[in-house]
Amino acid sequence: MARFEFKKSPVFEFANPTDWKDWRWQLRASLKTLADFEKIFVLSEEERECFGGGDHPFKIQTTPYYASLASRTQSEDPIRKILMPHVKEMSSGFQEMLDPLGEKKNNPASRIIHRYSDRCLLLVTDTCSVYCRFCTRKHFTGQEQAFLKNEELVNALKYIQDHPGIREVILSGGDPLTLSDGQLDRVLSELRKIEHVEIIRIGSRMPVVCPQRMTDDLVRMIKKYKPVFLMTHFNHPRELTEEAALALENCVDNGIPVFNQMVLLNGVNNHEAIVQALSRRLLYLRVKPYYMFQCDPSEGTDHLRTSIEDSLEIQKRLWGHLSGLAMPHYSIDIPQGGGKAYKVPDFQISQNQNVRTFEGWDGVRADYISPEASQIKKPLDWEMYLDEWLSLKNSKNND
Repeated sequence: MARFEFKKSPVFEFANPTDWKDWRWQLRASLKTLADFEKIFVLSEEERECFGGGDHPFKIQTTPYYASLASRTQSEDPIRKILMPHVKEMSSGFQEMLDPLGEKKNNPASRIIHRYSDRCLLLVTDTCSVYCRFCTRKHFTGQEQAFLKNEELVNALKYIQDHPGIREVILSGGDPLTLSDGQLDRVLSELRKIEHVEIIRIGSRMPVVCPQRMTDDLVRMIKKYKPVFLMTHFNHPRELTEEAALALENCVDNGIPVFNQMVLLNGVNNHEAIVQALSRRLLYLRVKPYYMFQCDPSEGTDHLRTSIEDSLEIQKRLWGHLSGLAMPHYSIDIPQGGGKAYKVPDFQISQNQNVRTFEGWDGVRADYISPEASQIKKPLDWEMYLDEWLSLKNSKNND
């Protein structure tokens, strides 16, 4: 297939086609209650049970657009499993954590998560347009905290200003693109005043669940503060509709690099055929498949988690058959704040001193002979960059 078909989303019968294209309408018309969902879906008893009594531990909400991509009748439909609550979320499983990434212990200032030396997260809102059932930040997201208060923004910016080793700020939440253009413009403008901030990232599911948000005005505004990278979260090729494809290409055409972070989910996308289909379509749209994450053990996600062995097998089957441009990095976030651990197939089969023997994905076997340690020399000019490196490495200790 030289070209891919990106289908237009079906418009629900209760929606005006003009409204459907308006991202504000999509948020206002979001499905939240049992009655809302029953208008669209034939609910199973396991799904229906989650709407009773208002005691569900995690917020339920989806845009009409994203709901239109799911099966109305089949509860095992992959898209439906992402947006629809299930009774299995209500019972404690074998490994469930409210804060699986240990963000609370890396929270030196309000709305700041500083885990890695050279970058930090700025949680600009706790609001999402769709509350994905595998959310890793349930300790924060959906708590009705909305846009950060002025005092919180001032304090967060001061923290970033006071830590010159921070070269990258990632806007997260919640979903930053649920904010108005004016609110987002203010945050980006303030960050660009901090001289040592080189890169800004925006992590968002809006291109997936509400691509109508990617208006020309929004894209032009983001472009003003370049370099800004957009980190999207497509998990299944069916999420790549005509609307989503146009939104992504609008960003790339305006110089906004786009990277995708998918999560391997049990019964949703944990098959190499689905991963390659998603990756190749993204790459065709000039979006780099960046991460293929193991699902974090956040509360209520046991039924959506696949095993590390299953994930490694998927990656190994892709190896050698999928372009390196299309291959996402398989990564596991070590629980309790241990950071990312990359996993790749190990093709080394033996080692004898400086001779290592490898066997490739297609059975080719050969030796790689390393130079002796005494022959290794470091560059003469490394000291020119030492201060920069030390500032980066010690950023978290600069209090």
